[in-house]
Amino acid sequence: MKNFPRVKVTHAAQQVIAELRAIHGALMFHQSGGCCDGSSPMCYADGDFIVGSSDVWLGEIDGCDFYMAKDQFEFWKHTELTIDVTPGRGASFSLEIPLGVRFVTKSRVFSVEETENLIETRLGDMV
Repeated sequence: MKNFPRVKVTHAAQQVIAELRAIHGALMFHQSGGCCDGSSPMCYADGDFIVGSSDVWLGEIDGCDFYMAKDQFEFWKHTELTIDVTPGRGASFSLEIPLGVRFVTKSRVFSVEETENLIETRLGDMV
């Protein structure tokens, strides 16, 4: 049974997501590949970031689809991502920046059992 998520979210990040959802409606995330704020999770109003066949859907966090570029996924595919929030302004286009916080990614390598039971990914244009 494929039940281990590739991406998770902390309670603090869920609170920021709820605040952003109240302002912007449905949201989505894309793990940045190094532009602007380094490699950061970027939050957008759903549909404001065009997802295509070069993006991989990793799952959902708090009801928001989460994507990563296919080439970057090759480096992160053995890693669980946990999206958290920290005080301070990032240098990105992500929606949380005006709130004085920024989303950050924490990671750890999956165990063998988890690796064998990961939720399946899909290419972005197949979602």
